Amino acid sequence: MEFLNDFASGLSGKVWGWPEIFPVMVGLLLVTGLVMTVALRFIQLRELKHGLDVIRGKYDDPDHDGDLSHFRALTTALSATVGIGNIAGVATALHYGGPGALFWMWVTAVFGMALKYAECTLAIKYRTILPDGTVAGGPMYYIEKGLGSNWKWLAVAFAVCAIISSFGSGNSIQAFTVADQLRSDLGVPTWITGMIGASLVAAVILGGITRIGAVTSRLVPYMAAIYVTGGLVVVLMNIGQVPGVMTEIFSAAFKPAAQVGGFAGGAFIFMLTWGVKRGLFSNESGQGSAPIAHAAAKTDEPVREGVVAMLGPLIDTLIICTITGLVILTTGVWKEKMPAEVPVNAQSDITVIATDSYVDVNGAVEEAFRFTGSIECYDGNPLGVLFVRNHSVVDDPRIEGGDGTAWGGTLVVDDGDIELDDLPDLTLSGEMAQNGSPLTAWAFKRGLARFGGWGHFIVTVGVVLFGLSTAISWSYYGDRAVVYLFGPKYVLPYKIVFCIMNFLGAIFSLEIVWNFGDSALGLMALPNLIALIFLARKVRGMSSEYFDREHKPLR
Repeated sequence: MEFLNDFASGLSGKVWGWPEIFPVMVGLLLVTGLVMTVALRFIQLRELKHGLDVIRGKYDDPDHDGDLSHFRALTTALSATVGIGNIAGVATALHYGGPGALFWMWVTAVFGMALKYAECTLAIKYRTILPDGTVAGGPMYYIEKGLGSNWKWLAVAFAVCAIISSFGSGNSIQAFTVADQLRSDLGVPTWITGMIGASLVAAVILGGITRIGAVTSRLVPYMAAIYVTGGLVVVLMNIGQVPGVMTEIFSAAFKPAAQVGGFAGGAFIFMLTWGVKRGLFSNESGQGSAPIAHAAAKTDEPVREGVVAMLGPLIDTLIICTITGLVILTTGVWKEKMPAEVPVNAQSDITVIATDSYVDVNGAVEEAFRFTGSIECYDGNPLGVLFVRNHSVVDDPRIEGGDGTAWGGTLVVDDGDIELDDLPDLTLSGEMAQNGSPLTAWAFKRGLARFGGWGHFIVTVGVVLFGLSTAISWSYYGDRAVVYLFGPKYVLPYKIVFCIMNFLGAIFSLEIVWNFGDSALGLMALPNLIALIFLARKVRGMSSEYFDREHKPLR
């Protein structure tokens, strides 16, 4: 577990943190989005109404090639984006990057609408009809066909990264968040959630894209409506806090607060990176995943599907993520601690540090000296050390046995990690900072407290449904990449590995799962963004021709 954690953390640092002056991945996403926005004359603002007309079925024709209607293609893509990123992703961005990170999520979404338009237009233009009549499309096809065979190496690189990302951001992160939320809220062991979740995913993904579209088109609108309604109620009940929160978001976007959630610091690049990568995780613009779903749309007009696709970041990030962010910020939970307990195991991310470590406001750890040695616990009270979870010191820590009684004994610690061999089942309790979906659930519980203590169940139900639908949709993305690289006969082995990764994601720790998912997400986006830059002129030409016919000149 320690090896996996170090590897995932190191890889994520290379993808998202190099060079430290201004990370390449962050710059590439912002620059490509800006270039596409200018090249298409702010199409994300000018053609919103046309996109709405298309998803209402105004242009649907059952005789067109493809597997899904415009609406189902959009909901299939949204089922892979509306979900964990909106609940846990926003929470982690605020936990690490503070209020300013939400501003950069907005920027990523605005530019992302133009990126999503471009990549999904290209996906329809260069898609392939397979011998069985189904459709295969996405960046691997428009890279090879649009840029030429000399660029096939880039298409192959994208497909490989898409498979890896389907195991990470599209699968294991979903499984982890579901398991983490059910453990936090209902005390369900993560391995039980992992077994059930992997079994459900296995049962559904054998049906193919048509069945996936049928399931997600029913699930997404209902679960999004329930979550958004609950969030809006919280925001309206705290409406007096909103002006101050909005001011803090904009001011912190360029001058981060000195103390941010569980992180004591104020580096602009740090905050910007968290906002951009969580924005990308939320809406997947530029990542190249959504065009794989949109390529299956029944249409003979590539641009028509592009204007549908660009609605995704609007719905996902500018609306739903904003509601989540306002719920967390207006209730104040992002910089507070709550009574909690976690099992003492490798999945709980508990670190033991020396008492002379530098601890800032709210227990946030700025400089930690990892402890090595023995800890004596008397009547549940560990002596002479500090426990850290979610990058913040645990106040009033207490060690309890499996029966809930105070535990006495010796804990052996090596470089901050508790040696688990020969230890009985133990639990660490105390006042802890929250991160991920438990932070969002806490915000909903506090925000809806006057209606009873059930507000967090909105998040719990949402996490379960979102996590399941996202994993289902991402399995399709991965199997299309497998078809491109190896052919249809390897799809079944891929799906088996996919289900195994779903289970492993549920039982691994937050740091391992999110670092692996972030790394895979960045690696997948890199070849796609490079291709979009070179294909920008082609997208511009296709758009001009279409809107001229529609009597809506792009020029």
